[in-house]
Amino acid sequence: MADTKEIKDPKDIKGDKEDYDPRRKRELIKTILIIFLAALLLLTFFSNTIMNKSLSQITTERTTSGKLTERLRGSGLVLSNQSYGVTVDGNKVIDTIMVKSGQEVEKGDVLLTVGTGESEELNAAIETLETLELEYNKALLAPDADYTSENQAIKNAREDLSEAIRKRDEAAENQGNIQAEKDSYKENKAKLNSLTKFQTKLSAIISAIDSDEYMGAPVEYTGELIDLKSAAEDAEKLYQEKLGVYTAMLSGSSEDEEEAEAAPTAVSPEEIANAKTEAELAETARNDALTAYDTRKSKLRNEYSIQLTNAENEIEYYTGLVEEYESGMGSEGMTLEVLEEDVKAKQRTLEDLIAQLAKTQKDDANQDKLDNLSLEAMKKDVEKAKKKVEELKKENETTEITAKHSGIVSSVNAKAGDETVPDMEIITIDISSEGYTVEIIVDGEKTRKIKKGVEAEVINNWSGNVQAVLTNIKNDSTPNSKNRILVFTITGDVESGTNLDLSIPCGSGNYDTIVPKSAVYTDNKGSFVLTVQSKSSPLGNRYYAQRIPVEVISSDEVSSAVSGSINYGDYVIVAASKPVSPGDQVRMKDE
Repeated sequence: MADTKEIKDPKDIKGDKEDYDPRRKRELIKTILIIFLAALLLLTFFSNTIMNKSLSQITTERTTSGKLTERLRGSGLVLSNQSYGVTVDGNKVIDTIMVKSGQEVEKGDVLLTVGTGESEELNAAIETLETLELEYNKALLAPDADYTSENQAIKNAREDLSEAIRKRDEAAENQGNIQAEKDSYKENKAKLNSLTKFQTKLSAIISAIDSDEYMGAPVEYTGELIDLKSAAEDAEKLYQEKLGVYTAMLSGSSEDEEEAEAAPTAVSPEEIANAKTEAELAETARNDALTAYDTRKSKLRNEYSIQLTNAENEIEYYTGLVEEYESGMGSEGMTLEVLEEDVKAKQRTLEDLIAQLAKTQKDDANQDKLDNLSLEAMKKDVEKAKKKVEELKKENETTEITAKHSGIVSSVNAKAGDETVPDMEIITIDISSEGYTVEIIVDGEKTRKIKKGVEAEVINNWSGNVQAVLTNIKNDSTPNSKNRILVFTITGDVESGTNLDLSIPCGSGNYDTIVPKSAVYTDNKGSFVLTVQSKSSPLGNRYYAQRIPVEVISSDEVSSAVSGSINYGDYVIVAASKPVSPGDQVRMKDE
């Protein structure tokens, strides 16, 4: 290819001999190509290294086979099989505490000393004495019984009885008039009921006439109207049929389109005239039937309205008579029988009040005797309270509290200067001869392989002389719980309240495939491990994470026996510099 020479501006040409040299351009292009190829070669050579730096670095271990002892981990507090609390009777002040937590004591050793100090018990005794004296003095000043209100109630009851007797006697003299009023009341009541029923029927038929609906109206009033309405409806139907025939003839078509198509003949004027005449006659019949129905309906409605108005007036009249009698206008509204019952009721009321007063007076007399006995008892209580105050005032000596049993102090719950109260547990002592236990709650299914008598490993056994032996397996008492409780007997240098971590052997077995416990993962699809799959490439081997589903058969603290599409000697991923998912490319730690 021929080189072309650039034509420069004449003013840029320096000298007559300084022409452009093509060789310089070729040298420049060659240099650029060499640099580009060198850079491309370097990038290609180091691409594998650059890519590996961005991949997750993994640590792998090979699967093994052999013996595996399954273990169950758990922890619990050490509890003494028997302990007792050191208490002080009454309210005392602690002077000195001689022991500390973890100290071994013998029966009879002095544990603490107490004194009276400012005794709350003494203050309480003085307060009790003052209260008892106040109650005793109030009881001495109790007023005598007063029966004024009861006597006034009896007086009022006598007056009410006298008035009731007067009304009864007066009614007895007018017995004839009362019976006549009663008979009249019954007649008026019967008449009112009859008129009310009649009113209901009239209202129903008037409503039916207004709505032209006779289904709910009394039959004895609707028969004629129903017939007239039916006749009017039939006449209307006949008229519409005749009118339809006449209209169809005028339009040149038959009523039946199928017949018209089968015999398309013209309608004669005579037939049209006859059809018109029949339609007019049907219309006249329809109008007459409708007029007859409307006329009869209007007439009956007027008649029934008049009857309804008369019935309502009579109902109002008889209602007044009945209400007048029932409101007490007749012989003060009470019959002789009612007045006699009223007399008996008021007589019983008087007798009850008299009997109640007699009972109250008798009870008060008995109560006076009880009050006297109560005063004697209150007086004795005051004397006892005085004696207790005197005894507490005399108590001012320091008291030593000693151990009732040999054991180890598990806790000291107070300090010098504290004030005690009854039942306050100042020191707790474990009776070491009775031993210690630890209880661990575990899933019931996991206890199937555990047997009584097995010795558990104490993980946090720093002293090296603590033993834990399984002595009992019992059910969890929590409702609906499927857990079980493992009870261990603890021996050695241990204190109650200490938390022990136990590793319990559940049985051993030989397994074909054992992987590190950290290599087993679990998601919603189940358990799996990630193995390393190698693939060749022009730049060397590539490594990819592959998911292998497995089933965990047994486990101890560090390893798990599994089954699945995994073999002895396969590499599994146990750690990674960043999260790894199945199918991800990874790099080995030693690369």
